[in-house]
Amino acid sequence: MRVRLRSKAAAGFLLGMGLLSIGLPAAAPAGESPDSLVLQVQWFPQAQFAGYLMAREKGIFAAEGLNVEIRFSDEHTSPLTEVFEGRADFCTAWISQTLTLDRPVVNICQVLQKSSLMLVAKTESGILQPEDMNGRTVAIWGGDFSIQPTAFFRKFNIKPVLVPQSYNIDAFAVGACDVTSAMYYNEYNKIYLSGIDQEELVPFFFSDYGLNFPEDGVYCTRETYETRPDVCRKMRRAVLKGWEYAAGHQEETLDVLMDYCASYHVRTNRAHQKWMLTVVLQAVVYGVGSDPAGWGVLRRDDFRRVAEELKRQGFIQVVPAYEDFARE
Repeated sequence: MRVRLRSKAAAGFLLGMGLLSIGLPAAAPAGESPDSLVLQVQWFPQAQFAGYLMAREKGIFAAEGLNVEIRFSDEHTSPLTEVFEGRADFCTAWISQTLTLDRPVVNICQVLQKSSLMLVAKTESGILQPEDMNGRTVAIWGGDFSIQPTAFFRKFNIKPVLVPQSYNIDAFAVGACDVTSAMYYNEYNKIYLSGIDQEELVPFFFSDYGLNFPEDGVYCTRETYETRPDVCRKMRRAVLKGWEYAAGHQEETLDVLMDYCASYHVRTNRAHQKWMLTVVLQAVVYGVGSDPAGWGVLRRDDFRRVAEELKRQGFIQVVPAYEDFARE
């Protein structure tokens, strides 16, 4: 059976976006030396980073006068650490990660507006609603990935048996845990590809339970923003144009992605990357609409929701001012 998107509107949103006509950018003015920058993303090449890769490959960064090197990360690399220690100028990160650092960081572009983090159970487990997880074995990732599950359990007064989760879904597939953590654009599809049909799964999207924590945004240090504001504005424009291009040219984007994956020996296939790209693009437009002019804004309500939950769980002591954290 084929995987179906949760929303018909999400499956067809590109038809109404008018993006297919987007052209390539004009070249930067002759004689100007481009600013050489490093953008550190959170993982190896995959559709999660499609907009940044297309901004580079289609000359969008160059048209803004930026020479951007995109660096990938493994499990031992923290993009935020790379920025703070001067090895990168910009990075992608989650709001929850940046707020808990208690360091002067600025969000210049909020790319993903919707959380893709979720919990997944099998229908055969009898877990059909949140309260059914009480006393059951739930696998969760550590660190920032544990913040939403913790808030979810508290909200429904659930006391599960928590076990650490690895980077794959093997334990869930063989029944070693009742519930597993997943990213909708990644592990959820891998569960299906492992042979478990969608009708056999019960998804719990944190965004459906008042716990939407927007994920990937582009960050730099406050010093970078204050000393190089023009570069930050150019970076923001180019990133959003890159995502606009990726949305309007998905097959071409997948061609580029698969070349990157082959170069970095990433084990994947086009079907999985296509699923990921579709879901990630849904997260780009969530709550801000299909018009690219509205993309990239960190909404105040989302910022406050994340910050207040971090304070409630003791990760931060004070909710910072929105104006100190986000720039447009």
